[in-house]
Amino acid sequence: MIRCEGLVKIYKTADLEVVALQGLDMMVEDGELMAIIGNSGSGKSTLLNMLGGLDKPSAGKLSVDGKDLLAFGEKELVKYKRESVGFVWQNNARNLIPYLTARENVELPILLRGNRRRERATELLEAVGLGSRMKNRLSELSGGEQQRVAIAIALANNPRLLLADEPTGSLDTKTSNQVLDLFRELNRTTGITIVIVTHDPQLARKVDRVVQIRDGKTSAEMIRRVSYAEELARLDEENAEQAAAESHVEYAVVDKAGRLQIPAGYLDNEGFKGNNKVRVGMEDGRIVLYPPEDGESA
Repeated sequence: MIRCEGLVKIYKTADLEVVALQGLDMMVEDGELMAIIGNSGSGKSTLLNMLGGLDKPSAGKLSVDGKDLLAFGEKELVKYKRESVGFVWQNNARNLIPYLTARENVELPILLRGNRRRERATELLEAVGLGSRMKNRLSELSGGEQQRVAIAIALANNPRLLLADEPTGSLDTKTSNQVLDLFRELNRTTGITIVIVTHDPQLARKVDRVVQIRDGKTSAEMIRRVSYAEELARLDEENAEQAAAESHVEYAVVDKAGRLQIPAGYLDNEGFKGNNKVRVGMEDGRIVLYPPEDGESA
């Protein structure tokens, strides 16, 4: 569904140049539910804007659903944003029109596309659990309910890809879990590809693959050992919390030039801390990193 190769993004002003992405590589399979995590300024939101056609890379290759986004003109980009991709933002002001009801908000993108099938809005609001609230205005809905309306809007034109930028950032833990469970259910029942950007590592418990971005590059991937449904089936909630840190296997990502970023924390161990060099060796078919020998300095 998504193929990123060597993506670079440089923002320039009169006297300042900021490199947001530095040769990022990433692939997302069709029908996958995955998360992108990283600290503020790591480049994850820049990547999401590119996937949604809101921004273009300075260099590299980017294709979504077999379409080369870098080759698109303005009209093709508009068509892509209307038909192929849906957005859910953290800030509801970007998702919703406050003086409309929940149903009218969902109807709007359907009507803008020229489709007169308004019952689609009713179907979507029922699918996100708001069948009894569709005539309510936004001031009458909770934050979690408003985010469910936003998800229904994002699905209004049957997109192939759903992008969510910090969709639970303004919600409490219980409501966040409800929203994330809704993403899982939509992914399971419709097969839509969902990419969630977040700074919250706890989100990893809800998805099967997590890509970590650091300094504008993919630095690690975490892949679930067993499915989330299997984990919940065999563990009660308390034990599931304790097992969260062990639910995924973490992999460092090696780029085409053979470079990798060591997962955060590993180089804080005694012997590595304060050094910018490591020794590399082979041991029983494994690549092993050793701290510098005595006398070697950073």
